[in-house]
Amino acid sequence: MNVWIAIGVTAAACYLVKLAGLLVPAGVLERPLVQRLAALLPVALLAALTAQETFSSGSALVFDARAAGLGAAAVALVLRAPFLVVVAAAVLVTAGVRALGG
Repeated sequence: MNVWIAIGVTAAACYLVKLAGLLVPAGVLERPLVQRLAALLPVALLAALTAQETFSSGSALVFDARAAGLGAAAVALVLRAPFLVVVAAAVLVTAGVRALGG
């Protein structure tokens, strides 16, 4: 029964957050600071998620094949490679390091 309560509370919270976003006056959304934050916040959250998923295992800091793959993706991005090449480079390096025992 506790799971269904959690699902209900989560659904209600999501609805209220969406409703709050619709109730914000247009003047507030047109401010330069709000527009800058709206543009940069998703990038910051994605970078934080990537860093946590790459460099952590439970509560420990780890450097393994995932870090090598992220490094390969960063190099491909610096070289202005297309997105699919960036993903392929990360996958191939990660798989190679894991195959070599890392």
